[in-house]
Amino acid sequence: MIRRALILAAGFGSRLREGGVDLPKPLQRVAGETLLHRTVTTLAAAGVTDVWVVVGFRAELIEAEIAAERGRWDAVGVRVHTIPNPDYAKSNGVSVLCARGVVPGPFLLSMSDHVYDVSVARLAAEADMDAGDLWLCVDRRVDEVYDPDDATKVKTEDGRIVDIGKTIPVYDCIDCGVFAVGDALLTSLQAERDRRGDCSLSDGVRHLAASGRARVVDIGDAFWQDVDTPEAQQRAERELARLGRLG
Repeated sequence: MIRRALILAAGFGSRLREGGVDLPKPLQRVAGETLLHRTVTTLAAAGVTDVWVVVGFRAELIEAEIAAERGRWDAVGVRVHTIPNPDYAKSNGVSVLCARGVVPGPFLLSMSDHVYDVSVARLAAEADMDAGDLWLCVDRRVDEVYDPDDATKVKTEDGRIVDIGKTIPVYDCIDCGVFAVGDALLTSLQAERDRRGDCSLSDGVRHLAASGRARVVDIGDAFWQDVDTPEAQQRAERELARLGRLG
């Protein structure tokens, strides 16, 4: 069981801030709780005991929120730390690289702007890291995914990732934003950054996919949603209310 996690919370979140609340995306609220709080508590419920949050844009606000919430998180048995990313204007792979030398692997990797069931985090936490260097939680209900144009698509063969990206023409599942990863991902990302000065998480996944070491775990009928726009924020609240999962 993987007990450590990294949350990416350094980006600008420009589209969600267009809704009139000028806060970094992790501090936007869904059904009364910040996205960051929901992510931390979901990971804690899945057995995670230490979480590192990569901060960048308006880091001081996120750090203040973490300080304010520390008592609540202590009560559920999770310690929360921050890692600064001074290059937060670059792609999200640079934020992942901030874990190098700080977060012992393997660890769970989560976006801060995804709302998902505890069962999704548990699937990642139980991943067999001997069988793969990276496990990505995916949704095979491709026709039911909200805002499919913006979703990251994944093509698989026999449970292995063969391609990933927002514009790939052929795919059979959708990236849910929750991973189990090891040092191999950080090595791949560093190589890409050394080559061109930047790197996305998908770059690292594709590199591991080429060696057959990037795998997927199907979330079945579990709930998840990327909260990237005010419309997605409202839909997430409706779905959580429908499912009785507002708390």
